[in-house]
Amino acid sequence: MSELTIGDTAPEFELEGDGGTKISMAALKGSPVVIYFYPKDDTPGCTKEAIAFSGLEPEFAKLGAKIIGISPDTAAKHDKFKAKHNLTVRLAADPEKAVCEAFGVWVEKSMYGRKYMGVERSTFLVDAEGKIARIWPKVKVAGHAEAVLDAVKAL
Repeated sequence: MSELTIGDTAPEFELEGDGGTKISMAALKGSPVVIYFYPKDDTPGCTKEAIAFSGLEPEFAKLGAKIIGISPDTAAKHDKFKAKHNLTVRLAADPEKAVCEAFGVWVEKSMYGRKYMGVERSTFLVDAEGKIARIWPKVKVAGHAEAVLDAVKAL
């Protein structure tokens, strides 16, 4: 998989979403979409990120932008995660990691000298035409949702 760059068409996908919904790239066209990839539901960084995006979701909505969080967790785990933290952002399940791979975020990671495959926390801003407008690789959670909101305002 070659790395995606700004101006590329976002990869097509259809995933199971929270609440028994389907989330697809095709259905999201026509408005800006923030797609953020995160490693795991209900872990400290992922929870902070989801809460930050949920808190700013009304601001994104005013700009016509949709927010989708994607992780390898199941839709059932997403439902529990959303309920526990009162999250308003939509979450999509990618247990096969096909979408993570298509976006180039399923990578070899290293922790305490042990190598393993996992999701590199990354965010993609896709414009209304389905083209990638911004990419944030290796995201640090603090202030990230605000930075993405500023980028949507600049679209």
